[in-house]
Amino acid sequence: MMRLGFNSWALLLLGGLLLAQSLYLAVVKVTHLGVIIPAGLGVVLVLLALAGDPWSLWLDRQPLRRSVWNLARAGFVAWLLSLAAFFVWLTLRQQTQDLQGFTPQVIVVLGSSTPNAKPSPTLVERLNLADTLARYYPAARVVVSGGVDFRQVASEASVMAGYLQSRGLDQGRIMLEDLSTSTHENLIFSLQLVQKSGLGPEAPMLLVTNDFHTLRAGWIARKAGWKAVRTAGAPTPLYMRYNAWLREYFACLSGLLFREY
Repeated sequence: MMRLGFNSWALLLLGGLLLAQSLYLAVVKVTHLGVIIPAGLGVVLVLLALAGDPWSLWLDRQPLRRSVWNLARAGFVAWLLSLAAFFVWLTLRQQTQDLQGFTPQVIVVLGSSTPNAKPSPTLVERLNLADTLARYYPAARVVVSGGVDFRQVASEASVMAGYLQSRGLDQGRIMLEDLSTSTHENLIFSLQLVQKSGLGPEAPMLLVTNDFHTLRAGWIARKAGWKAVRTAGAPTPLYMRYNAWLREYFACLSGLLFREY
């Protein structure tokens, strides 16, 4: 029977925890890059733990293997440090911009997953914040933005509108944008919708999303043509917070790389 040392047990425990959390999130229908990457990392850690000494001996047979492995480990550590810095930055930055002297004419609420035609915990936080803001700014129109999820029938927008109405928000204030499939489309189609109602891109807009998403969503809103944007960030449920932040890390990198902002 193979005996594992302390380092192998530590890798096995960490890998198992990553796999268990990813499996739980998949069960509750949360699947995105921030879930897939920890799952893959968990598999790698478990395999390394079980390989143990044979893996180390295989590396030592050729100096080049060991050099490549050391380089890969250094790159992984550098990536972890950059990720940690991003997480710290997200923790410290102000999630809702200063709204003093700002009176929005439009409140845009970005969609999120709606399993079984019900808002996910992440989306509930957005909608609760949007409801509070809508009551604070009673003249603002409220745009709920989101198309039909994969394997769903109802659009995110219709689910969001129903939730807000159940909390007592006047149906006449709510505008549905139910065609979009991305944040970029959310904001382009929402602008087109409010323009049809007589408001232009200069109309002050308050953008509601989750805390980790406010910066990038604001960038995308300005790219989409909104001229006067402030953002408000709702808290992300703790059980999936860091997975969402991990996804946002890669989304920010991708957006900067492909000049999406």
